[in-house]
Parts: sequence; C-alpha cells; structure tokens
Amino acid sequence: MTIRDATVADAQGIGEVHVASWQVAYAGLIPEDFLARLSVEPRAASWARQIGEGAGRVLVAEEDGVVAGFAAFGDTQLYALYLLPEYWGRGLGRALHDRVLEELSGDSVVLWVLSTNERAKAFYVRQGWAPDGATQTETIDEGRVTLEETRFRRSLP
Repeated sequence: MTIRDATVADAQGIGEVHVASWQVAYAGLIPEDFLARLSVEPRAASWARQIGEGAGRVLVAEEDGVVAGFAAFGDTQLYALYLLPEYWGRGLGRALHDRVLEELSGDSVVLWVLSTNERAKAFYVRQGWAPDGATQTETIDEGRVTLEETRFRRSLP
C-alpha cells in the first residue's frame, strides 16, 4: 500500500471511493433515493477542481494500482476520510488517518461526523478523538437531505 499526495489524475478513483463509501456507510442513515442518485462523474470533477486549484490537501491510499481510499484536510481540520468498502477493516483507514496527522500542524484538529454514523464515530474514538460538544446541521441535495453532525477533536502528537 502506498499513501501519497493526490493528483488530478486520481480524481476518477477518488470519486469512485466517495460514492461507494457513501452508498454503503450511509445506507439507512440518509435517504436511500439520495444515495441511489449519487454519481461518480460529478464527484470526480469536483475533486479534480479541488486538487487542481490546491484547495486543501488530498492524500490517496493506493493498493495494487487502485485508489482504495482518500483523505482531505487543511491546517486544523480533517474534512474527509473514505475507503472503498472492500478495504474496510484491513488497517488502511488507520494508516491513512495517521499519515494525515503527521501532515497537520498546531495543537489540535477537528472533524465532523454524521451523528448517526456509529461505525465512523467508533473508528475515530479508537484513534484518540472525542466529541467536543459542538453540533451542526447541514443540508444537501437542494435542501432535501438534512445531516446532523457532531464535531470531534483531538490533540496532535
């Protein structure tokens, strides 16, 4: 497995990871019709723009030539960490997470987790994160889907 900075050429693979992970991880947590309408192409185009413009950092975890996961982050926040579902439970998420922490600076870092996503919350708790009491509501899909999120925080090594 290799963890490296993403390039625009990785955008398609990142889009595939993003859609597949949402469709499995959020099944039963957000509306199924929304998950069914997710499409790789718009996600890949968005990631290509973000990577091309240098808006934050994006790392990919690659195994046997496949983009198996990615993480997006900035100075004090982990914005996204997703893996293809077939790579869950194999240590790839932890390796990607740990690499992100090595790249960050400052005293602490935050992330937002879907409040009902028990699997993700348990993963982050195992990595030393804890809820800090903050919550937020985000709407997506032109206001048709509401996401309740909990903020987690941890000290940097």
